[in-house]
Amino acid sequence: MSGNGITQILIYAIVLIAVAYPLGIYMARVFESRRVHVTEGWFYRLVRTSPEREQDWKGYAKSVLLFSLLASVVVYVIQRLQGHLFLNPDHLKAVPSHIALNTAASFVTNTNWQFYGGEYTMSYFSQMAALASQQYISAGVGIAVLAAVIRGFSRRSSSELGNFWVDLYRAIVYVLLPLSLILAVILVWQGVPQTFSGHATAKTLEGAAQTIARGPVALMIAIKQLGTNGGGFYNSNSAVPFENPNGLTNFLELISILLIPAAQVFMFGKMVLARRHAWMVFAAMFAVFALAIGVSLPAEQHGSQVLRASGVNITQGHGQSGGNMSDKEVRFGIANSALWATATTDASNGSVNAGHDALTAFGGGAALVNIFFGEVIFGGVGSGLYGMLFYILIAVFIAGLMVGRTPEYLGKKIGAREIKYAALGALFVPTMVLALTAISVVTKSGLASIYNPGAHGFTEALYAYTSQGNNNGSAFAGYGATSLSASLGTVAMYLGRFVPLIAALALGGALAGKKTAPPSAGTFRTDGGTFAVLLVGVILLTAGLMVFPALTLGPLVEGLAH
Repeated sequence: MSGNGITQILIYAIVLIAVAYPLGIYMARVFESRRVHVTEGWFYRLVRTSPEREQDWKGYAKSVLLFSLLASVVVYVIQRLQGHLFLNPDHLKAVPSHIALNTAASFVTNTNWQFYGGEYTMSYFSQMAALASQQYISAGVGIAVLAAVIRGFSRRSSSELGNFWVDLYRAIVYVLLPLSLILAVILVWQGVPQTFSGHATAKTLEGAAQTIARGPVALMIAIKQLGTNGGGFYNSNSAVPFENPNGLTNFLELISILLIPAAQVFMFGKMVLARRHAWMVFAAMFAVFALAIGVSLPAEQHGSQVLRASGVNITQGHGQSGGNMSDKEVRFGIANSALWATATTDASNGSVNAGHDALTAFGGGAALVNIFFGEVIFGGVGSGLYGMLFYILIAVFIAGLMVGRTPEYLGKKIGAREIKYAALGALFVPTMVLALTAISVVTKSGLASIYNPGAHGFTEALYAYTSQGNNNGSAFAGYGATSLSASLGTVAMYLGRFVPLIAALALGGALAGKKTAPPSAGTFRTDGGTFAVLLVGVILLTAGLMVFPALTLGPLVEGLAH
């Protein structure tokens, strides 16, 4: 790695921690507060609820599922009717049904997988009312569910986890909206468009006419990053200057990707009164994050024999000598592109500032493995930490077996029921991803989506279902939309979102009713370095062993061949 690249990554890590910690403490206060503001009261009356009316895990899950179902219908209908709706200055027609259904699933589940080009498929009304609104709502749902699960770990002898509508309102109004407005103003200041005017027409130096897409971009980009959504206004996402003009916006958007996922670790520590344990969880997350950077950045800076032979390997003028600049923006360079690829796949974000399909085999493989781990390093807003709690309980269970005692976590005994919920939450999505990938590479309709032959084509298919199943949304560009791929992706996104979500709520409900006991001499401590090492090992072995055979058919064989 170059000194310049290492310096950029260190600065990023320092700023991330410095901002995430106070945000996490603030978020804990938001969800622990008993104070109800006037506007909150209006909202609660509208949905016919009260902050004092709490729900058990089944009631909470029912509210989430019904609300998400309604949201899916609204997003689908808006896309199908957009040709007849207002704020459509470029007169775009209705979105095809299979794409509209896939997109509805994508944005409601916080995946933001895009089988379309936003600037020439979606009207301004569709971008705002259907897509951007769901970027707030789906992120809010994730944070709300996390707050409920945390209450299950912190409460004593209770079957209730809170009120979904209260948590949803507070997540959106007190966390997501303020942060998004601040970032959007900065983006507009730096040149990101925020307008309702139609496409602009300009003349090129050769005298030809050029159509330039614009629209209400800045507000969508802000929540796209802060809500770990990732779905951009433009087809090429944050590689487009209108979404990400310069180094400052690139740095701020990078911070935004991991800001709330990192902050929610400290939120957890404050709410369960175990801040040292929270730091150990953060350390485990950061260790895997650093490991991925350690693979991705050198791979991209050294390129491959094929890239060097084709002349792609050039000196950049960014303090980085040589490397793979294929499908990367010169204004960002290799280090920022590799850092973004790692951050966006460690979170369930999926935005890109470079083409993942043009990453080296090992660089693309690192991004793929990041997602396959279940997006728990640092993961999505809400979903990342409750996904990590599955692995934490598995680690605690293994530690209990090692010392010959009943596993304990935060003073509560962990029994067979809790381990079953944790295993379901951790293993369901990887199993589903491998099954859907197998279907896509052995059926004629599935193979029609793969544009590249051999190992790279297999990687494209594996990446597509890994990304959709884990609610990431990034893609290798060589994987196209057919009726089968869109349908399989829709199934992957819904199941990948809601099966772990329900397992997490069930886990919180099971623990909420348990009494706590003080630690004893045989209790395995979860606030030290030993636990962090064990947790990283469990993640690597549990998800890593599942994906390794598939890696040997894709990135590994491609990388060794080059």
